[in-house]
Amino acid sequence: MAVQTVASSTDSASTPAVDLGPATALSCRECGHRVPLGPVFACEECFGPLEIAYDFSGYDTEELRRRIEAGPANIWRYAPLLPVPADVAGKPNLNPGWTKLVKADNLARELGVTGGLYVKDDSGNPTHSFKDRVVAQALEAARVFGFTTLSCSSTGNLAGAVGAAAARAGFRSCVFIPHDLEQGKVVMAAVYGGELVGIEGNYDDVNRFCSELIGDPAGEGWGFVNVNLRPYYAEGSKTLAYEICEQLGWRLPDQIVVPIASGSQLTKIDKGLQELIKLGLVEDKPYKIFGAQAEGCSPVSTAFKAGHDVVRPQKPNTIAKSLAIGNPADGPYVLDIARRTGGAVEDVTDEQVVDAIRLLARTEGIFAETAGGVTVGVTKKLLETGALDPAKTTVVLNTGDGLKTLDAVAGTGLTATIRPNLDSFREAGLA
Repeated sequence: MAVQTVASSTDSASTPAVDLGPATALSCRECGHRVPLGPVFACEECFGPLEIAYDFSGYDTEELRRRIEAGPANIWRYAPLLPVPADVAGKPNLNPGWTKLVKADNLARELGVTGGLYVKDDSGNPTHSFKDRVVAQALEAARVFGFTTLSCSSTGNLAGAVGAAAARAGFRSCVFIPHDLEQGKVVMAAVYGGELVGIEGNYDDVNRFCSELIGDPAGEGWGFVNVNLRPYYAEGSKTLAYEICEQLGWRLPDQIVVPIASGSQLTKIDKGLQELIKLGLVEDKPYKIFGAQAEGCSPVSTAFKAGHDVVRPQKPNTIAKSLAIGNPADGPYVLDIARRTGGAVEDVTDEQVVDAIRLLARTEGIFAETAGGVTVGVTKKLLETGALDPAKTTVVLNTGDGLKTLDAVAGTGLTATIRPNLDSFREAGLA
């Protein structure tokens, strides 16, 4: 097969001063201005977000496919497509990824899906959420740039992922969370021995504080995975797209439903799909991307339904706290992708979230956290409204383990309490 290349959308940059594999520069998503690879996240010309620019030229499609398939059963099988050094797999890291793509036939029957329904279950990662992917990417950038402390602003899952990755790699960690997070997530973030700081306020307040700390001498030597390391961190979400397509036999799904917090996961999944198409690893065909939010924090869904291009911030009020970002940085780009692909952005109530958690558990044996309840609930709603085609191959993301959000299903318990004899068993109607 002929060599397939992916050209950057902007002029080529000079050879980078650091080794991050095929990454060549940082490019502004708004104006295209380029800067050398470094721990920066905003364009100096227009203040737009920076993202990684690559040079994939010279990759032979079949050789690349063989290299990926022979790689480790984690995200580093895709190292040739990521901003990491060639020797990344040999460094201390949690090595997340290559999680199960579950063919959800029971759920499909329940929802009336005939074209194939799959759940990409990222609860199988080391700290039981997809955040391990993005942190693994950010950690490698932190090594290259000489940071000594790994940090983040978090709604819970990211705090645990940073704490665990830092412990494994020998970094100090200090992470910041809203003071009123679910207790399970607080414990899972604190157990790794790093510093865990609660901020009075919501996630947006936490994020603003971290942005201030970066510019203060007190923050010197700190790599904030979702702030000054954000361009590298965000690329970890591409590996979800890579895995889904490879696990489908190097095929694009027809439809994919993705939860929205900042919106970065959805935008990078789209970027990953586009890269696979341009590299010739999958056949180019239409696909639709749908975004899922909880009604109590649905700024992107609200904007989509109103036909707006601007996402107006909201004050979060939902049990889906891992998605409770009232001012999502990538919200406008989510709108662009949903409209370009023919998808949509929808939301569900907290009650529907809980019902969806139980539905997925009952039909497929997958216990999702509230974010997974949002995606399953939105999938059900989109099927009912006709926005999702039941005859098409559909992938739904579950991004975390239900053990993290037990309070959401706290009413679930014993079917019966009986005496230890058969008569009591029969009296309970269980025979």
